[in-house]
Amino acid sequence: MGLKASAETGDASDAATVRLDVWLWASRMFKTRALAKAAIEASRVRVDGATAKSSRSVRMGDALEVQRGEERFELEVLALSERRGSAPEARQLYRELPQSVERRAAEAAARRAERAGYSAPETKPDKRARRLIRALGDIELM
Repeated sequence: MGLKASAETGDASDAATVRLDVWLWASRMFKTRALAKAAIEASRVRVDGATAKSSRSVRMGDALEVQRGEERFELEVLALSERRGSAPEARQLYRELPQSVERRAAEAAARRAERAGYSAPETKPDKRARRLIRALGDIELM
């Protein structure tokens, strides 16, 4: 899969590193490198507790905090890759911390509980309803 390990490279300087945006893309945390770069620039990705640039080098053992939408992942980098592989291969690049898994499950349960009272309409809105929806949207812009 193109995994890099420090034992294979021999040179521990640049050979055992990958750009942060490339690694996030290869690990399938983001669908494209552009989305990964945008998340990094918006300070939604932290490396070892500090904000980082997309060109920052990621090393094995680094701790990452990635916020993707409403979810926040705490990861440990296990392997490096510059190539995007299948999902099972991507899961071998990192390990999500147990407290992160528990927190995400609790937050997802809370979001489901908040939506419990909502029921989607059975039909699409008619012309009059669409006009009312559009009017409400215009009010929010003011």
